[in-house]
Amino acid sequence: MDAPPTDDDSALDLTRDAALRARARRVIPGGMWGHMNVARLPAGYPQHFARASDCRLWDVDGNEYIDMMCSYGPIILGHADPDVERAAAEQRRRGDVMTGPAECQVELAERLVETIAHADWVLFAKNGGDATTSCVTIARAATRRRKVLVAKGSYHGSMPWCSPSVAGVTTEDRAHILTFEYNDVESLERAVEEAGADLAAVLVTAFRHDVRRDQEAPAPAFAAAVRRLCDRTGAALILDDVRAGFRLDLRGSWEALDVRPDLSAYSKAIANGYPLAAIAGGDRFREAAQQIYVTGSFWCSATPMAAAIATLDKLKATNAIAAMEASGQRLRDGLAEQARRHNLSLRQTGPVQMPQILFEDDKDFALGYRFVLEALKRGVYLHPWHNMFLSTAHDFARIDRVLEATEGALRVVARSRT
Repeated sequence: MDAPPTDDDSALDLTRDAALRARARRVIPGGMWGHMNVARLPAGYPQHFARASDCRLWDVDGNEYIDMMCSYGPIILGHADPDVERAAAEQRRRGDVMTGPAECQVELAERLVETIAHADWVLFAKNGGDATTSCVTIARAATRRRKVLVAKGSYHGSMPWCSPSVAGVTTEDRAHILTFEYNDVESLERAVEEAGADLAAVLVTAFRHDVRRDQEAPAPAFAAAVRRLCDRTGAALILDDVRAGFRLDLRGSWEALDVRPDLSAYSKAIANGYPLAAIAGGDRFREAAQQIYVTGSFWCSATPMAAAIATLDKLKATNAIAAMEASGQRLRDGLAEQARRHNLSLRQTGPVQMPQILFEDDKDFALGYRFVLEALKRGVYLHPWHNMFLSTAHDFARIDRVLEATEGALRVVARSRT
């Protein structure tokens, strides 16, 4: 669903951005593709950026924003974190894409096995879709079965078997994908029964983070049921931790539920913005992981692995998750008080460090679009229908600056309703 244009005459000056978009349309289909295409957002969002630092962004026209998207998740320590950049630069000087991996690949694998509770081994790739697809392939190789269960509306990447778009996708691409409702044990049990003896895996996100709807934590009974059904059938429990990994629990996002997956997929925050993904698994799936053929000429790039080691070390040393939770709670509490004061109904869902903010009775997102555009003009980059992300650079001072912007934005939204 594309956003309607805004008639706000006081929108940001995006002159250079508009020129770049025009140039891009001549050489890039549509000018931009995928989830970062701001044609999906209200008119008034910048498409092109010039630089980033800590939790701030500057677009090509010089407008500055506090970045509440963190590049859709990869930035967990702040843009251009000096410790991560130093480690990356040192490795880059020694070598990056070589004719085989660097020593840091083994070191990173050791660190991840030490950190992720269920992991006996890891493989590396580049994107979240690489990781989820590899998990599915490993599960099928190990079980010699075909059916994979996924929750309706869950996002697992842009590969044909899981893409939210059906353009160019054949029915054969999804012939062995069955669906259930997230957090609905009965729905899950029906899907398991439908798959029968051909069930290879149940693939589930760390929490329900579908776009354009309230987020949901996994119910303990649901998580336990997934584990129980996989154990009973011999199928693999795959946790898609691409979006939530290292923001909820360094050991794995379902550790608090006392449920451990057989395989898990990581990317986004693993290297603070450097392109990297990981597949983590238990010994039962080690042989299958060795048998399948997944590879890429850039998958052993050493610079992102050095960045990942520095990222993981700093996350542990600084108690980063607790810091992001504290800042996220400050934001949630402040927004709730502002909404109450302006007589507006906000629905704030999801983990506080990965907030989703929607308005009641706003099916067409008219209020949400007005809110985010007003915040944008006040120097804060929010998203109207996708969950957002905090980094450790979002300290209390920056959260208070965000709340200054949202106070003004909500005031405008409240006036628009009178």
